This record gives sequence, structure tokens and C-alpha cells, in this order.
Amino acid sequence: MAKFTALKPMIYTRELKETVAFYVNVLGFECAAFEESWGWASFVKDGVEIMACLPNEHIPFDAPLFTGSLYITTEDADALWQQWKDKCRVCYEIETFEYGMREFAIYDNNGYLLQFGQEINQ
Repeated sequence: MAKFTALKPMIYTRELKETVAFYVNVLGFECAAFEESWGWASFVKDGVEIMACLPNEHIPFDAPLFTGSLYITTEDADALWQQWKDKCRVCYEIETFEYGMREFAIYDNNGYLLQFGQEINQ
């Protein structure tokens, strides 16, 4: 069986430039690629890559909708929380959970839920 090599979430947006600005200017990602004529962009930070695009004609799209979240692990959830808590719409504040993660959740400019978690020693 073929080996999987990466997972790169693709989020749909009609606000491509604004999405690039949010991920770069607020969250500190680097814009690795921006192809306005394709309606596509890619942002990277450390080992994480997220892509954004305008949906093509084969995909029904009225507004951003995703029933899950993008969960990003980090080495310092508290530092990220302090950096972003006043710059983003918060879903839930930083908290230590019984399953061994210290995490918080924010929404991006499209309303997608981004969770950031750090494994803790109990």
C-alpha cells in the first residue's frame, strides 16, 4: 500500500487576500505561494502548511463551513495565547484538560476553528 506523506488542509474562502493577511500578519505564517489568477495560496509555519483557495465550479460553496477544527500542536500554548488572545475571536480560553493537553481555540477570519494544544506532563 502507498505511504501517506503529508496532510495539508485546504480551506475555502471568497476572501483570499484577507485570509493570507490573517495567517501571515496575525498568526505569523509565511506566505509560501500566492497565485491570484488560480485563486490559491499556501502558508507555512514550522512543520505546518495550510492552503486556501476560491472554490472551483465543481464544488458548491455559499460560505465557509467546516464541522471540525484544525488542531495544531505547539511547544508553548501559553505564549501563543498571550500573543493572539486580543487579536482573534476566541472560541475558548487557554485551559489544561484532563486528557493531558493545554490548549485554546480561536477562529480565523473566515470563521474556521483553529485549536492550539501543548502536551503536558501530569
